[in-house]
Amino acid sequence: MCGVVGVYGLNPVNQVLYDSLILLQHRGQDAAGIMTCDETGRLFLRKSNGLVRDVFHTRHMLRLKGNMGIGHVRYPTAGCSSSAEAQPFYVNSPFGISLGHNGNLINAEQLKQELFEEDRRHINTSSDSEILLNVFAHELQRYCTGKLMPDDVFSAVTNVFRRAKGGYAVVAMVAGRGILAFRDPLGIRPLVYGKRETEAGTEYMVASESVALEGNGFETVRDIEPGEAVFIDKAGQIHTAQCAETTRKSVCIFEYVYFARPDSIVDDVSVYKSRMRMGEKLGDKILREFPDHDIDVVIPIPDTSRTSAAELAQHIGVKYREGFIKNRYIGRTFIMPGQSERKKSVRQKLNPISLEFKDKNVLLVDDSIVRGTTSQQIIQMAREVGAKKVYMASAAPPVRYPNVYGIDMPTAKEFVAYERSEEEIGQAIGADRIFYQDLDDLIDAVRYGNPDLTEFDCSCFNGDYPTGDVDDQYLAFIDSLRNDSAKKRDASVDVEDIEV
Repeated sequence: MCGVVGVYGLNPVNQVLYDSLILLQHRGQDAAGIMTCDETGRLFLRKSNGLVRDVFHTRHMLRLKGNMGIGHVRYPTAGCSSSAEAQPFYVNSPFGISLGHNGNLINAEQLKQELFEEDRRHINTSSDSEILLNVFAHELQRYCTGKLMPDDVFSAVTNVFRRAKGGYAVVAMVAGRGILAFRDPLGIRPLVYGKRETEAGTEYMVASESVALEGNGFETVRDIEPGEAVFIDKAGQIHTAQCAETTRKSVCIFEYVYFARPDSIVDDVSVYKSRMRMGEKLGDKILREFPDHDIDVVIPIPDTSRTSAAELAQHIGVKYREGFIKNRYIGRTFIMPGQSERKKSVRQKLNPISLEFKDKNVLLVDDSIVRGTTSQQIIQMAREVGAKKVYMASAAPPVRYPNVYGIDMPTAKEFVAYERSEEEIGQAIGADRIFYQDLDDLIDAVRYGNPDLTEFDCSCFNGDYPTGDVDDQYLAFIDSLRNDSAKKRDASVDVEDIEV
């Protein structure tokens, strides 16, 4: 998962891009990058591994000149953490194009071969974002034979949709000519745009989440629709077009469960309210299956599960307490490569408040359970500080299948739910009892906020991949990229940062 932002401004945009990436930092902690463009068409780039605050210092910000630009925060969907994979990427023909991308192309290898053999373009990294950039650049060169017009851009995007399969939300910048954003024909990955009125005129922003717009004083206009492209030209005129031949909305439901910030609105659904409803639904299930429960206290595993846990506690009539203090300077364990690293980081990240556990039957609530490593360690920590019984609840169903559209989940065999019943999962992580959200309840919790959402990408829960072209061969390929051995190998690669 990554975060993208693009800004057309009437003043220098370096600070607003930086601030936006800070607001999107939760979407990627591996690398960050910004590219800007000044009135002469000259491009300025800074990107490197690390958090936003560590990548950009005053000297870098001063060099990022210009009134339009794009930014990106990344975590690797294939395990590689090399600086060479940091975005945005750039090609000089036609015009000079930079691009940042959130998602994953499932036909990346095929496209890479086509680019080399037919389009005569060289790909220098293993990133599918570079592939996507070159596909767009090639198509734009085909359609634009003179002055760049919005229709040329939209024709190029139409052909990108014909060629690129998967889930993707893209921001791009054509040097000296404008900012482009488009979203895959299924709308799997989120993308929203907004505007800000100033004395000099209207400024525009596109971003992965509405929180980036609101935090910078932009008014959200709407989500970019599946298969739609938005182009803001150098004169500040906005152009939109439906570029995909067929579309349907199949939003990734994991955005609501885990990735998006609770203060974001994704496809007209409040993430915060959807998580409240997840807590209500899960509370109903506990009352059905465990009516004579002996739960003394409900404790969330911070941070993502807090909203669901608080609502669950109220629903079942049990006290809600904060039982863990989180060290905010440790990254997400979900993202970290290597099982030993994850195990070590859990103890560094969370510290229990013993008085909330001692001699109590505790229900721990998490947003989801993936490998089970974190859950197992946390349950053990709860027992060590005196909990009598430790129950576990997940606001999401069991994760049994890999996500192939941009979330770096492990391979199927590394899931704690792999070939296990719910009871066996509970035993594996050391819980006295485990409660999982039903998939239908999860869908209802999200769809309640926008009844027009009739379909979701729930592939990590049910194995139903909405693009319809994910087979065992591709899953085996993903397995080879994502297993812990591959991540340890890739983690040893180091490339110097890039600065122009």
